[in-house]
Amino acid sequence: MSIEFDKSLETGNELIDTEHKELIARVNKLTDACAAGKEKNIAVQTLDFLMDYTEYHFRDEEKLQEENGYPLLESHKVQHGRFVRAVEELKEMLEEEEGPSDAFVAAVKKNVVDWLLNHIQVWDKQVAQFIREK
Repeated sequence: MSIEFDKSLETGNELIDTEHKELIARVNKLTDACAAGKEKNIAVQTLDFLMDYTEYHFRDEEKLQEENGYPLLESHKVQHGRFVRAVEELKEMLEEEEGPSDAFVAAVKKNVVDWLLNHIQVWDKQVAQFIREK
């Protein structure tokens, strides 16, 4: 379930791409923490680790959009907010369980892995293109 940063995820913006590599590394740590036999506290710590970097990255990305007059900034912020809420819900779900369950792993795939891939390939590539063409 891990993500490999490849050409399909490159936006062409050095700041965004560098931060996406770190974000993906943290998502991959989360998916590793969901492997069978892992303890609940490892997954909780990894979710916190992911959230810390997500907040940093989203702040940088939104600042870059604001500085460049990106017209879809508010819509982009809404997308970021959805991701933050999804991760918070995952943490709540995990706290109610003994450890990463099959349902939790499926939710991580849908709400973290799939969301991130789609967001980078659609939303973030649009931002990078807008900045290049500006």
